[in-house]
Amino acid sequence: MLERLNQAMEYIECHLDQQIEVAELARIAVTSEYHFRRLFSALAGVSLSEYIRRRRLTVAGARVLDGEETLLDIAVRYGYGSGEAFARAFRAVHGISPGEARRTGAALYSQQRLSFRLVIEGSSGMRYRIVKKDEFRLVGRKTRVPLVHEGMNPAIVEFLRSMDKETTRSLNELSDQEPQGIVNVADHIDASRAEGTELDYYYGVVTGADVPEGMDVLTVPAGTWAVFESSGPFPQTLQYLWRDVFTQWFPSNPYRSRPGPEISSTRLSPDGTEADAELWIPVERAGD
Repeated sequence: MLERLNQAMEYIECHLDQQIEVAELARIAVTSEYHFRRLFSALAGVSLSEYIRRRRLTVAGARVLDGEETLLDIAVRYGYGSGEAFARAFRAVHGISPGEARRTGAALYSQQRLSFRLVIEGSSGMRYRIVKKDEFRLVGRKTRVPLVHEGMNPAIVEFLRSMDKETTRSLNELSDQEPQGIVNVADHIDASRAEGTELDYYYGVVTGADVPEGMDVLTVPAGTWAVFESSGPFPQTLQYLWRDVFTQWFPSNPYRSRPGPEISSTRLSPDGTEADAELWIPVERAGD
């Protein structure tokens, strides 16, 4: 898998001045577009689109300082329709306009080329099981929130604070199948998985019961799920569990992620600092 990922990185380097299709990168890596994006962002700590943008502007920055081409020629070479668009993107990465950089020979930001290497980890193992579920419904309250990779998500915290005890009690009574109890659900996550992009967040339960009036419903098609368990500090335990699933478990097992909601449940300690976490990720056999 690492060899194929590095072949995809080589393809990016050879095509920075051309349109790069995720479908072609996924073909090289012998996986789906969806899983390639997910795996890349987990391994690299940055979204695929952001990495490509930074690499393009790193190489473009070297050409700007070199001084042999006009700024407009460089802009066009790297896919910008105008000098103004190029200048905005250049400033966002380098903190200075291309014209200023050329005049002053300023120091620029460099996004290093990524390559993936084997690091011996995973001696502690991971607790997981594979579950096949028929179509089911998630019932609860829904909102739109920005994606936050580490730490508490202020939008989710505010949303949960608005939830009265009666709503939580009523939802708990509806739970009649796995995953049991109140769950947190992320759906329609932006393909880039970039910090700040929006997603649908549900606070609810999995149930076959009649839906109370005023509740939001998400119908989830039948499929296979990988279910992971972990315990430790909250909220880091759940966030690190998600990271470890993509950086350690997927490269070691014959599965890949597929589109669908990600479901988590947490049982907090009395002081709210520790949690037992369970994470449900929709998966399919690699190669299917």
